[in-house]
Amino acid sequence: MTTETISGTASATGRPRRRRWITTLIWILVTPPAAWAALRTAGWDAGFRWIQLVAFTPYVAGASVAVALLALTLRRWAAGVAGLVVVGVFAGAVLPRAFADAPAPPGGTPLRVLAANLARGEADTKAVMNLVVRLKPDILALQELTPEAAERLEAAGIRKALPHMIGEPTPGVWGSGIYARSPLRADQAALSYGNFRQSLAVVPELNLEIASVHPCAPRFDYKAACWAQGLRALPKAGAGPYRILAGDFNATLDHAIMRELLATGYRDAADATGQGLTPTWPQQGWEPVPGVTLDHVFADSRIAVRSFGAHRVPGTDHRAVFAELALPGTAR
Repeated sequence: MTTETISGTASATGRPRRRRWITTLIWILVTPPAAWAALRTAGWDAGFRWIQLVAFTPYVAGASVAVALLALTLRRWAAGVAGLVVVGVFAGAVLPRAFADAPAPPGGTPLRVLAANLARGEADTKAVMNLVVRLKPDILALQELTPEAAERLEAAGIRKALPHMIGEPTPGVWGSGIYARSPLRADQAALSYGNFRQSLAVVPELNLEIASVHPCAPRFDYKAACWAQGLRALPKAGAGPYRILAGDFNATLDHAIMRELLATGYRDAADATGQGLTPTWPQQGWEPVPGVTLDHVFADSRIAVRSFGAHRVPGTDHRAVFAELALPGTAR
């Protein structure tokens, strides 16, 4: 009788202790995505580590669903409800990118824009030219354009398809350029922060301003300020010429600074067509991290977005991005 009583008491004592440990573990799992969602919602873009991490928000959003389901399955109701709130916050931030906006009205002047990071000029020139021939862009925005890469493109016949060019081919990762079917004019010098040159050009025929976007990569602490400066220096949407920003932003729509830029009157072509979660970096085999969306085509809200696509280019860690747009006015 005594033995049975002692055994039953020990068993009863062990069960609450085990339940407490499970509850504690569940809260430990819920807390990081909750903190992540709070920081992302607050628009905190401070510290280069967070700038890097926030790009992976869609993956944390997916993990938060699993955590909430686990909490509910184990009947940890408070943690489960907290987990569902976190899931809701992430859903509101991430899911709209997977759904296309209402179709743009027909008409307008078609405009095709292609952008590619050439990875220190080492991207496969033939692959780039194949995209130019197949997609027939009116504008090609290139980042990390080196003098050698520019020479290879010239030899491959880039000027036959896109005869006009403005840019600053530069050794290393700092150069950029814009090629176009229509004449270009440089109204101001390239935006230059931390030696990264973001080419700017005007297409007078179309009343269009375009930037080849490439701010500093926030790989190190001292690059964070340069990254922010490069993005904040980009032309805002609004009155004046139509504006397009295309290239390697080194940022996703989960960075507050990108949402601020969109709020001036831009639309992200991938987001508008329901492809906003399409990863563009790194291409398979380049970096041991999941893919994120660093390359974009931003078009101001007066410009219709018809389609978007991301295309593999050997020799670079970024996928090229392509958008079919339409400017207001009569089709050419």
